[in-house]
Amino acid sequence: MRYSDVDLNRKTILITGGAGFIGSNLAFYFQEHYPDAHVVVLDLFRSNLTLSNGNLKSFGHFKNLLGFRGEVISGDINDKQLLDTLKKQYRFDYIFHEAAISDTTALEQDLMIQTNVNAFKDLLDIAVAHGANMIYASSGATYGDAPSPQRVGREAPQNVYGFSKLMMDHLARQYSQKHTNISIVGLRYFNVYGPREFFKNKTASMVVQFGHQLLSGKNPRLFEGSDKIVRDFIYVEDIVQANVLAMHPRESGVFNVGTGKARSFQAIVDILQRELGTSLPCEYIPNPFIGRYQFHTEADIQSTRDVLGYAPRFELEEGIAAYVSEIKRLFEEEVR
Repeated sequence: MRYSDVDLNRKTILITGGAGFIGSNLAFYFQEHYPDAHVVVLDLFRSNLTLSNGNLKSFGHFKNLLGFRGEVISGDINDKQLLDTLKKQYRFDYIFHEAAISDTTALEQDLMIQTNVNAFKDLLDIAVAHGANMIYASSGATYGDAPSPQRVGREAPQNVYGFSKLMMDHLARQYSQKHTNISIVGLRYFNVYGPREFFKNKTASMVVQFGHQLLSGKNPRLFEGSDKIVRDFIYVEDIVQANVLAMHPRESGVFNVGTGKARSFQAIVDILQRELGTSLPCEYIPNPFIGRYQFHTEADIQSTRDVLGYAPRFELEEGIAAYVSEIKRLFEEEVR
């Protein structure tokens, strides 16, 4: 579905983190709807480099871009020489900034701030120099354990990732006040699921992880009380919608992107079982994260509706139904 009437053909669009989950979905959206747009994907494709917790430093994967016909650049947003080259050799009309260290369990505070905050400032400088509107990924992690519904202005980050995203939001506000010729919009994603997330490995959503458990014939393992552990789960198509609408906002700012409805992990399993035709009994295990675990997230999306014109299209049932064929394909081609 096309979310904007603005003609983007012959425009130049940069997507950082474009081989990742959300970035690759954006790349294909523009390719499909604006075939004459010049879409440039920048990504630090995965290697064998890991963080101290054992997780990969980068989740970018070439398979997320199979079929993409735009320009692909492999590089690190911390590389100032690379950013200087982008600044001099291109003239971007829009910058979608999805690149980040997004692992909430990462312990490298220095690398997190350098990558998520300091490099963002360099990209903002490119946006200012080019007169490019900036749309960047903030996060619901900025709220930490703040009570639901989570609203902008009530942040309480509990990890360095959430802190880094909040610092990005502060930086964006400073730039938008100083540089009124461009718009700068931060989108606080809640729990996103959908196609092209598989290569996030164990940080992929529980929708795909539960789906593959069920297809393997394994009983889904849930924390005790999972019918009361709820999140604002949002299908990636609605994330794409919000990004496109944020290209020409009524005003700059930071906005929540969720459904505005909290659903349980138990509901995910129940919906998947119906869609996959399975009836495996759930196994309930003690929750080892009590005391540092969010039991309820729900985005307040009123300002997102009012300023961006955003309206989520997918309930959890509809999102999983749209996703299930891809879950099956991944199981056959990547898991089995």
